[in-house]
Amino acid sequence: MKQTLVFFLLFIVQVSLAQTGLIKGTVLDKQSEGPLEGATVALLNGHIVTGVVTDIQGRFTLTDVPIGRQMVRISHIGYETLVLPNIEVTTGKDVFLNVALIEAYDQLDEVVLSVETNKDRAINKLATVSARQFGLEEVTRFSGGRSDVGRLAANFAGVSAPDDSRNDIVVRGNSPTGLLWRLEGVPIPSPNHFSTQGTTGGPVSALNPNLLKNSDFITSAFPAEYGNALGGVFDLGFREGNTDRYEYTLQTGIFTGVEAVAEGPLGKNNGSFLVAGRYSLVGLLGVGAGGTSATPDYSDVSFNINFGRGTLGNFSLFGILGTSDIEFLGDDIDETDLFAAEDENTFVESRFGVVGLKHRLPIGKNSFLRSIVSGSYSGNDFTVDRFIEKDTPQERIIRYTQVDDSETRFTFSTLFNSKLSNKSTLRTGILIENFGIKSVLRDREEQADLDGDGDPDLFSFRNIDESLSLFQPYVQGQFRLSGKLTLNTGLHAQYSTLNEQFVWEPRAAIAYVIAPRHRLNFGYGLHHQPISLPLLFLNEQVNGALVQTNRGLDFVRSDHYVLGYDVKLAESWRGKVEIYYQDIDKAGVEAFSSSYSTLTEGADFGFDNDRVSLVNEGTGFNQGIELTLEKFFNKGFYGLLTASFFESKYTGSDGVERNSPFNNGYVVNLLAGREYKVGKARKNVLFFDTRLTTSGGRYYTPVDLEASQQAGFEVLQEDLAFSEQYDAYFRWDFKFGIKINSSGKKRSHQFYLDLQNLTANENVFVRRYNRLTDRVDQVDQIGFFPDFGYRFQF
Repeated sequence: MKQTLVFFLLFIVQVSLAQTGLIKGTVLDKQSEGPLEGATVALLNGHIVTGVVTDIQGRFTLTDVPIGRQMVRISHIGYETLVLPNIEVTTGKDVFLNVALIEAYDQLDEVVLSVETNKDRAINKLATVSARQFGLEEVTRFSGGRSDVGRLAANFAGVSAPDDSRNDIVVRGNSPTGLLWRLEGVPIPSPNHFSTQGTTGGPVSALNPNLLKNSDFITSAFPAEYGNALGGVFDLGFREGNTDRYEYTLQTGIFTGVEAVAEGPLGKNNGSFLVAGRYSLVGLLGVGAGGTSATPDYSDVSFNINFGRGTLGNFSLFGILGTSDIEFLGDDIDETDLFAAEDENTFVESRFGVVGLKHRLPIGKNSFLRSIVSGSYSGNDFTVDRFIEKDTPQERIIRYTQVDDSETRFTFSTLFNSKLSNKSTLRTGILIENFGIKSVLRDREEQADLDGDGDPDLFSFRNIDESLSLFQPYVQGQFRLSGKLTLNTGLHAQYSTLNEQFVWEPRAAIAYVIAPRHRLNFGYGLHHQPISLPLLFLNEQVNGALVQTNRGLDFVRSDHYVLGYDVKLAESWRGKVEIYYQDIDKAGVEAFSSSYSTLTEGADFGFDNDRVSLVNEGTGFNQGIELTLEKFFNKGFYGLLTASFFESKYTGSDGVERNSPFNNGYVVNLLAGREYKVGKARKNVLFFDTRLTTSGGRYYTPVDLEASQQAGFEVLQEDLAFSEQYDAYFRWDFKFGIKINSSGKKRSHQFYLDLQNLTANENVFVRRYNRLTDRVDQVDQIGFFPDFGYRFQF
């Protein structure tokens, strides 16, 4: 231990020489997404230190950049000036910036001096309301985040994720099934290890943040190019590798695992490659993590290969491949385990993959065509073997549950974008998805013993091999009606071959600049989404035959209304208020009087398997107000305070309005960080980061203990559905570490320790009937958990 402390102290007090870094990138026109030649890129430090001009491809390189956080100003005649603060420059890796400038409304012959940082604006120029961008630095900076983009989003206003065991994202009271994941412009299955069919979250993310470029997270009234979602959109992109030299990253962490990243130039057309591989550290160490004593194994490989610009346009190949498995053996399990039982052996295996080929073809100076062909796969096997009369001479074991699900998806997307003038932009395209679905679900839970063998029968709830296609054409435009008023509007359509349903979805958003620091937004959108596939293909026994009585259900429909106000309080301070209302109908409910609705599904690993003959007569609504106060990183400090106060209700076929399980009522997040420069040359950094999160507890359905004891399995009081609420959730995380820049070589180190749930608060995970204790037991979420990490870049 003493040797370790001495090692850290030596790093902290080392003397650094005149080592510098490099900033490079491209400057684009935001409307046409074409390169801007002649833009001036200046490095600022109270005054202009150095500057360069972009070439014909919009590229620039700033050399001899001092180590630490820097500020860059980008300007061009006839365009609004953009300032990017707090760009972190290290000795271990070049910094790449992809910058988009907006052409001025009516000043085409001079540099427009309206300076914006635009960190709070979405990358997608047509996303006006309920949208913000995030990047690698944020994903890895926040304490308790586990380098997971899903957990990062939980810090934003309108998002709730009070579950330490999974990264499901509840957006404004919607089920996590309403979330759309997109990568490089195409929808993808849940990018998480140990995910299951129909869900959008999981215990461990398979998205490697080291490959992510700045991306968008949208929570309401999405632009017309997004469809098949009710709750939110993660629109992610992979950055390109270094086009000039080879760079490498090695790192390790308890949740992220052991990782290696390599990137560098490829070919003669300014191409590049970027590839990363990870393997679970807990799997290597053979220890449990995340609320279980079982050892999870997971690994993934991600890549982005850019073949450079040729006569036929630009081609790139991207993808993610991941596998995960875990075994819960009853002899190693206790009653506090979040996922297993003492009298069962459970085996879980999941697979995830997406590979896509993207082509971008410039058409003239102001237009381009972007097309993507991709294939994806997700699958999971889940088997449960239960011991009967365990630890007796009569002990035997039976297969109790068997799940074998897979989804193969082929996607084609094409998009045409044209800048008609500095005041208008047109974008149109179509997305076609073909799903191949195989699903087997056999279970003995709650089944009778009709064959007389002494055990509940193994009933086939699903046994399908189906295919369906989804077509989504759209058209949208941005119209700058004046220097202060901008209209984004469009039309999205959706058609499913499963039930031959076709719907139109109008979208519109207005942004009005009241004053230089004040902006008002309003958005509306109509959105549809099919009911989750595990429910659509459930079997029901009708006249002795198994029939899929849910497959003809229509899309669930939702109207989004959003009113927002943004204010720039100071140079690095921003405030935001949004009020929203979401009206939902055509949810699936039972044909007889019941409290059930499909709006309550999606916050767990599975779905109800006995909800058949559903009808589209369920309704619901979400409404609330969100507050954001944000201090962007400036002078060594940053801070973020978000508060969401909301209501989420649904109505089943019994006509009773109830709380949804996602109706926490409120969520408050407070994040803050501080950096200190250390060392004689002040090129190394000590950093501290903390996060406080509290929210109302989730509503749940109480257990009917007497009925459960008689039945031998959990029976809920469904007439009291979601009538009781868990205690409020509270968690405090604290992270600290050091960033060390080499004194004479191109390399850097980073060490951190992340103390999660520092107060060991006993947040409730679930109250459930325990067959073994014959009572209702409370299981708490993960207690105090220390995470650590190390990164070496060279």
